[in-house]
Amino acid sequence: MICDLCGSNKNVTSFKVEPKEEYINLCEDCKSQIESGNLDENHFQCLNDSMWSEKSAVKVLTYRLLKKLGRGDLIDMMYLEPEEQAWADAEAEEKFDSVGNKLNNGDNIMVIKDLPVKGGSTIKRGTVFKNIRLGDTPGHILAKNIYIKTEFIKKV
Repeated sequence: MICDLCGSNKNVTSFKVEPKEEYINLCEDCKSQIESGNLDENHFQCLNDSMWSEKSAVKVLTYRLLKKLGRGDLIDMMYLEPEEQAWADAEAEEKFDSVGNKLNNGDNIMVIKDLPVKGGSTIKRGTVFKNIRLGDTPGHILAKNIYIKTEFIKKV
């Protein structure tokens, strides 16, 4: 397997291009930089080639990375089908807990305040939820089918 962005074959794994259930192959370098948000523009010179990929998921991720790198010159050269453009623009919003820690799917969180639940009992302060989902509701996470505002949680 080779990385769909840079062509490397070192520690290549599958990477989901949110919010769809489509995956591409990414090397350890590309994946770690994308997940951390610390993009090395020199490493991502490879986007000049990946922007012409025939795989929609590769084009969508390339578009998002070029946008984060401020490369409007390359974005202007790209062509995305309308559904690809909508996918690229539907990037999941980054979410943060009450103290500013970035939240990811699968994180564990703790409730920092007693929260009344409509039609149910109160979620007590200190309650821990494992394996949360970010969902698509702004300012909320999904824990055990309950939406909780991010201002009332802390990552543990």
